[in-house]
Amino acid sequence: MTPSREVLLVEDNPGDVRLVREAFAEADGDHTLRVATTGEEALAVLERRGDKDAVPDLVLLDLNLPGTSGESVLERIRSSPALQRLPVIVLSSSDADEDVESCYRAAANAYLTKPIAPDDLVSMIRSLEEFWFGHVRLPPQ
Repeated sequence: MTPSREVLLVEDNPGDVRLVREAFAEADGDHTLRVATTGEEALAVLERRGDKDAVPDLVLLDLNLPGTSGESVLERIRSSPALQRLPVIVLSSSDADEDVESCYRAAANAYLTKPIAPDDLVSMIRSLEEFWFGHVRLPPQ
């Protein structure tokens, strides 16, 4: 039996949140999807949990958030000893080379550009779920 996995989705677009929820709901694994709609909310969740509880197994991070940007969230995660090993996948509508480069410079584990078609986003999330939870081996927390 596969262990339950927790994913923190940091996304302010309700349509994208719905599609990601659908994709994880249709996946074979046991998942809990928590949503933060701002960078500040994501950091509050992660920093509170990093002190006393297990952190999520994966963060899906949009770059274009109201308030604190996704890139700033990524930088804060990487500067925190309790969070720095947390896998962070940037999931953005931007395909600008400078965004891709700055996210990898800030130690994103991967950068995915959101497809325009909703079915393609669902397919991408399913593939991501299978890869990260079915194939990747991460060091123990």
